[in-house]
Amino acid sequence: MAHIEPPTLETPRTRLRPFRRSDIADRAALGDDPDIIRMFGGTPTADTPQPLTLPAAEAWFAEVTADNGATHWAVEYAGRFIGTARLHAIVPADRRARYAIGILDPDGLGLGLGTEITLAVLQHGFEVVNLHRIDLRVLEYNHRAIRCYRRCGFVEEGRERDAALVGGRWYDDVMMSILEHEWRPMR
Repeated sequence: MAHIEPPTLETPRTRLRPFRRSDIADRAALGDDPDIIRMFGGTPTADTPQPLTLPAAEAWFAEVTADNGATHWAVEYAGRFIGTARLHAIVPADRRARYAIGILDPDGLGLGLGTEITLAVLQHGFEVVNLHRIDLRVLEYNHRAIRCYRRCGFVEEGRERDAALVGGRWYDDVMMSILEHEWRPMR
């Protein structure tokens, strides 16, 4: 399948754009922050930010560009790469997709950027891709993300109990979704 570039989406402070090779060096420069790793469900190897090797950043780039790319964006803030956002697991017959966002720069957290990015992707998903349902999963302790998703109109549907083993302890996955008729009043 040919690679399809996603359209660029603009928010008041961010730009969602296609990935480019320069994102490899930018991803390496961000390294791995232990708090961000925990929010994604990983178990950090250290309590302080760790560097990311260039080969690891190249492997990351290969992974994020492996799909056809039409709904997977690099996120820029203040002119630099800070993370990714995507709609994936798209089921055209059911007009549904799953949403994921990853702000990889700790300086980009707590500024409301996640809300801007999420609203832009929802608008694209409902108005351009013509989706009926967008869902997500988030770890129960990721309170910042859950607040963001609620602000954007997502509703908690349930929990998958003990779905993730993080740091030797089990945590629930919170399942949330938003439907197109719930999105319309938020536009």
